[in-house]
Amino acid sequence: MSQSEISKYLEQTHERVFEHNSRWATEQRNKDPAFFAKLSAGQTPEYLWIGCSDSRIPAEMITGLGPGEAFVHRNIANLVVNTDLNVMSVIEYAVRHLQVKHVVVCGHYGCGGVKAAMTPKDLGLLNPWLRNIRDVYRLYEKELDAIGDEAARYDRLVELSVIEQCRNVIKTAAVQQSYAKNKFPIVHGWVFGFEDGLLKDLKVDHEAMLHSIQKIYNLTD
Repeated sequence: MSQSEISKYLEQTHERVFEHNSRWATEQRNKDPAFFAKLSAGQTPEYLWIGCSDSRIPAEMITGLGPGEAFVHRNIANLVVNTDLNVMSVIEYAVRHLQVKHVVVCGHYGCGGVKAAMTPKDLGLLNPWLRNIRDVYRLYEKELDAIGDEAARYDRLVELSVIEQCRNVIKTAAVQQSYAKNKFPIVHGWVFGFEDGLLKDLKVDHEAMLHSIQKIYNLTD
């Protein structure tokens, strides 16, 4: 493409977003004249969604949730790292102030972050972030090494990483204290599959996981 063609393409792409937004706003008003008045009144989402930044997994679209129903945080490989003030602030606000009833950590099969973490290569600034996934591999090394098929091993690492991120969510004071007082939020681990478009529930046992970590990580007092 020539320089002028590139400029024209970029301009058209930019304009397309505003055209879609205008159509969407009109459709919402046609379906419910009070739609935007309700949105302006505030938010009371039931879910906190912690997902991957991958552009192919829009949380609301794959779940059918509408505006105001999910508080969303996304990062590379859907990690919950205790030194990441971004995700910690999101959890704090969602649990203590919005009082969400469910926290969902959602990964996806074929995650580029997981694959990159298992690549023996210096990835620069990504190294400390992806090390959290490598630590998950270390924790489950025996199980993962026993899986001969590489694709199946990656899929299982995706699942195990989601489970460990759920554990990290439950380690937070906000979640522990809210659950002790209100019996919510409940933490869930899900994985999205590109091949069929379906979510897989990893059946994380919130109560059991909470009790198992509180010997060391009890923050309810």
